Amino acid sequence: MELRQLRYFTKVCELGSFGKAALELGLATSALSQQISKLERELSTRLLQRQSTGVVPTDAGLAFLQRAQLILRHADDAVQSAQQARLSGHVNIGLASTTAAVLGVPLLRAMQARYPEVRVRLVEALSGHLTEMLNARRLDLAVIFRTDTARRWSVTPLLDERLYLLGAAGLPNLPKGGRIRLAELGELPLILPSGSHGLRALLDAAFARLRVSPRVVAEIDGLSVLMDAVHDGFGATIQPGAATARLRDETLVRSLIVDAQAGRHSMLASLSDDELSPAALAARVVLAHVARSLVRDGKWFGATILPSASR
Repeated sequence: MELRQLRYFTKVCELGSFGKAALELGLATSALSQQISKLERELSTRLLQRQSTGVVPTDAGLAFLQRAQLILRHADDAVQSAQQARLSGHVNIGLASTTAAVLGVPLLRAMQARYPEVRVRLVEALSGHLTEMLNARRLDLAVIFRTDTARRWSVTPLLDERLYLLGAAGLPNLPKGGRIRLAELGELPLILPSGSHGLRALLDAAFARLRVSPRVVAEIDGLSVLMDAVHDGFGATIQPGAATARLRDETLVRSLIVDAQAGRHSMLASLSDDELSPAALAARVVLAHVARSLVRDGKWFGATILPSASR
């Protein structure tokens, strides 16, 4: 006796017709009839009775149907358990520093809870470096901010992040907080990431549209050192709200930049689906879910979920 014979039998009972059951199962009616006849021979009893309106189970068939349905449910549960238990392997995920500040640990915890046999390698790097690593297939997926170099990636819009001016109280020309425009920052000493950073490219384009030349006093690509310099009063910086997750205290003055172009779109990019392992495919789903949950729970400051990522 085979599981497929049980599935064939229950389908015939469900639909009351060999023809309809064969069509749904993708079999020829004669082949289905032969399988049921083989099952009846093995059991030495008739399970189905043919009538003018179709087929109905005999008394023996009804008793067998109840047990067969239970066996099939247990078999399906066993398959699901086995699939979940055997999902293993590794996945390489890239996050920019500001994104990692909010998403990194929750993502690791979620992956450990759902897929404990999958080993996660988390890479924190500049967004420009992340795109290079994706192209070189050293990453399976990453949260990035530009896709101009993407070729065969799968890209899903994820979040929209507002930008904020952050500076130590007492810094010359620093606004007192609230809301501010980029055009008001021409005399303010700024500490920004270098040109290889996606955020810097966004800000340079925004300042250029306004014909404003920002006063950049230092370029620092590491978020920790950059924020140390801001705390020390060396200059102010412009960062998404996620950067505030690593603030040491609340002494910095924070102002929302209200320019329409001063926002950052986060996208979840991965290798094409046919190149991703089952572990990487699972991690992609988990990452998107965790990111959306952090926003909905108010734990990702200044971020909103993009409409196409709200499912």
